[in-house]
Amino acid sequence: MKFIFDEFKEGMRIAFAAIRANKMRSVLTTLGIIIGILSVTLMGTAIEGLDRAFNESLASLGPDVLYIQKWPWGDRGDDWWKYRNRREVKIQQAKDIEKYSELAQAVNPAIGEIRNVKYGQKLVENVTVVGTGAALLETSGATIAFGRFFTRFETDGGRPVCAIGSEVAANLFPNENPIGKTIKVGGYAYQVLGVFEKQGSFLGEQSLDNRVYVPIYRFFKEFMSRRGGISIMVKAKSVEEMDNTIEEIRGIMRKSRRLSPKDEDDFAINQQEIIVQTFNQIGGVIAAVGLFITGMSLFVGGIGIMNIMFVSVTERTKEIGIRKAIGAPRRTILLQFLIESAALCLIGGIVGIIIAFPLSLIIDTFLPTAMPLSIILIALFISVFVGVISGFLPAFRASRLNPVDSLRYE
Repeated sequence: MKFIFDEFKEGMRIAFAAIRANKMRSVLTTLGIIIGILSVTLMGTAIEGLDRAFNESLASLGPDVLYIQKWPWGDRGDDWWKYRNRREVKIQQAKDIEKYSELAQAVNPAIGEIRNVKYGQKLVENVTVVGTGAALLETSGATIAFGRFFTRFETDGGRPVCAIGSEVAANLFPNENPIGKTIKVGGYAYQVLGVFEKQGSFLGEQSLDNRVYVPIYRFFKEFMSRRGGISIMVKAKSVEEMDNTIEEIRGIMRKSRRLSPKDEDDFAINQQEIIVQTFNQIGGVIAAVGLFITGMSLFVGGIGIMNIMFVSVTERTKEIGIRKAIGAPRRTILLQFLIESAALCLIGGIVGIIIAFPLSLIIDTFLPTAMPLSIILIALFISVFVGVISGFLPAFRASRLNPVDSLRYE
């Protein structure tokens, strides 16, 4: 074991001595690997960042929550007009689900409009006003930072009360407590009961903090001339019962919408899994394209390493002959040149990672990125792997050289 360690140590010493002796050539040789590892690392950080942002956004949907809506999520294909002509989902169907479902833990209707919100001289434009029920906190997983949410009594009575998102609170009440204050939502007065915890955005686009939540019956009265379509959120009692809950909800919805047995569903029961599948498909395509591009970069870099190692073997033929003449076995020569090749690639990988880190911070300003330790380790492993693969043929050739012919080489 000690003998093998000594061989490896000696190979490292010779390899780095050769790299130091040809600094400019080594730098130019590693450029291909630097670009390849830089591409791999940036691609990995972008995919990891998008994946984390997606998972954070998906947490707001809840794995045990169903969304009954007119439109299905995901690819609608050629059925767009069929979905367009469906009847709207109504508040009565939310009542029927709440009344007849045995597997639903909570049922909450919701509908939204864009309005301006005002307090005194402060104005916030394009705020999403959500008309909803008292079970929102249970079905959405959102929490109130301070104050409270409106009750079932306030919802059914259509009271002029509201709870506001953290962004709205920060813009309207930068230096005072909003609880109990009266704001104008689309020109109508509402008393603020509570402020939500910061939730961020959904899929990096729609802010969940730039919202005002009002009782749904009040919403119908002041923001809609007629009762239009809504979404119904249904929280199942357990994730294990999701399939049974879906079938139960489907039966209740069909009965409530008076569909005959031969009629197909004119509503959609959406859940988190649909978005996950769509995201995985898109992410898979992006990853495949990215890996192909980075793979080409590494291939070009590997060819450069292989070429320079062949040159190195040719230049040091006499040295190889001397080492063999004094008893160096083939594996020692093979190991020496493999270490040199791997070291060149490892140096290129380290430089690529060092360059990638500040670039990832710049990219993070407009696209979520993340560089965990796993990506760094993978990048380093890839660089060493490319070095070993690229250097194997030159190293094998060096180990097979005849010592007599090598000593005569000029």
